[in-house]
Amino acid sequence: MLADAATSLLAIAALVVAMYSGWVWTDPAVGIVGSIVIASWAYTLIRDAGSVLLDVSVDKKLERTIRARLEAGEDRVTDLHLWQVGPGHCAAVISLVSDAPLSPATYKERLHDLKALSHVTVEVERCPHH
Repeated sequence: MLADAATSLLAIAALVVAMYSGWVWTDPAVGIVGSIVIASWAYTLIRDAGSVLLDVSVDKKLERTIRARLEAGEDRVTDLHLWQVGPGHCAAVISLVSDAPLSPATYKERLHDLKALSHVTVEVERCPHH
């Protein structure tokens, strides 16, 4: 909306300048500048929306932090999916294998202070060779 409003104001300004100065080229020039601004904005919007829709992992540092907090003792993260569900909000689905598994709530508690995690699902399995 801001890009649209800015280009509209520039177009009005260009028409006023053209009307009083006779510089008829100002309106087409502002039209070209406006189209570049809107194309740039549209590209950014498509890129960001595409990342969310395709479940692109947004934060490798957050992934490493989750793994570090959950992989204690014999606990191993076997599958970790992390994706953005909104601005500043991520969801995670985590699968763990352990010789002595704890409850999913225990593992979730290890992550409770990570503000970026809005929704966490933890699946825990006993190690098959145990």
